[in-house]
Amino acid sequence: MRTARATRVRGRVRVEHGTKRIRAYLGGELVADTTEPLLVWEKPSYPTYYFPAVDVRTELLSPENDVVHSPSRGDGHAFTVTAGGKEAAGAALHYAQSPFEALREAMRLDWEAMDAWFEEDEQVFTHPRDPYTRVDILPSSRRIRIEAAGVTVAETSKPTLLFETGLPARYYIPKSHVRMDLLTPSETVSHCPYKGEAEYWSLRIGDDIRPDVAWSYRTPLPESQKIAGLVCFYYDKVDVYVDGVRQH
Repeated sequence: MRTARATRVRGRVRVEHGTKRIRAYLGGELVADTTEPLLVWEKPSYPTYYFPAVDVRTELLSPENDVVHSPSRGDGHAFTVTAGGKEAAGAALHYAQSPFEALREAMRLDWEAMDAWFEEDEQVFTHPRDPYTRVDILPSSRRIRIEAAGVTVAETSKPTLLFETGLPARYYIPKSHVRMDLLTPSETVSHCPYKGEAEYWSLRIGDDIRPDVAWSYRTPLPESQKIAGLVCFYYDKVDVYVDGVRQH
């Protein structure tokens, strides 16, 4: 049993051992399943999951001639993943000679190439969750006013504030305090690994049309239930005032 969660760093890449069960699917077929994932910060904002090779169904992999070079991770040998009637070229990488010893016996599966990812039994969208990202959702009595083209679009003294590591505070407003008659549902949808699926609205005031100016989580993930059905606006698309002070 692993008793220490060691961190290895080289350049801007960091490698840690995780403890969640991670699964990846392609075409509805299981490609990899592990309870000992590696979390590799290839980018500063969130990690990538690597699987121990023994936890990957290598019979679904076909080697390619391509070699993908990384200054920090070394040369990665590419594989095509074929599962569930689908084929994902170059979707798996193996850094056999990586300077990171932990990566030499691990496989990287491309997040976008797979159809579905699960952390334990919960499907995760967009990218893996960063264990160092925290989301705090708090009721507030701050006065929030949303203005566009000289018109007050929303105003409340009962906002819900969402604080997410590394991002500006977001002010979620009850729909009853929003001029919903000025908003038109958009076809845009986005996913957040911490909050869930968001729907969007565009704003129209006379001839002033601003697409995707606000969003809401109708059925957020359990840890973000406090913002269910509330509306939030982009700072750069409308004027947001907090206690009379415009936010930038």
